[in-house]
Amino acid sequence: MPIIVGARPDHARQYRAWDTLPGRAEGDRVQAIEAEPIGTERFVIEPLTVEHAPAMAAVLADPALYAYTGGTAPQVAELRERYARWVAGSGEPGTAWCNWVLRDRASGELVGWLQATVSGRAAAELAWVVGSARQGQGVAKEAARALAGWLRGQGVALLVAHVHPGHAASAAVAAAAGLRPTGRLVDGEVRWEG
Repeated sequence: MPIIVGARPDHARQYRAWDTLPGRAEGDRVQAIEAEPIGTERFVIEPLTVEHAPAMAAVLADPALYAYTGGTAPQVAELRERYARWVAGSGEPGTAWCNWVLRDRASGELVGWLQATVSGRAAAELAWVVGSARQGQGVAKEAARALAGWLRGQGVALLVAHVHPGHAASAAVAAAAGLRPTGRLVDGEVRWEG
């Protein structure tokens, strides 16, 4: 079953958590964080660049990946445009679009991507996709745990993901990242927080 969780891949649903956190005020905002390399035992999670588009088009080619999110497999040109937007950032002060590709240490191949839309240091909305060839091997859980740990280490107070209610594999990944379901539906997906 495809592992896709979190915000839509174009950062379309930006999480605005600042006003929901007690004790936070507009003047408390800090500089937005930037994606940095993150390591796990099996993977290097490296900041995404436009040059990753050709390899990622192959990773994202399986139509089954879009069963819960809709859409179709992107072509290389489409990914180049999308990644250029992602790398350019949100343009909104205090909001960072942090995007990474997931590289297998042993083979050097790309196997997926991770994303965090970070509002100051208050909150981050997470998303991840692992290509079909590497699903069922704990890849998404390992990567999501590492991403959550890195974000918490950067001082991010709240992690959020939105998971399709029928997607047990994505729910397991969110739980592995330390998130718990809130029972609240947002655009038909269960909101998880941690």
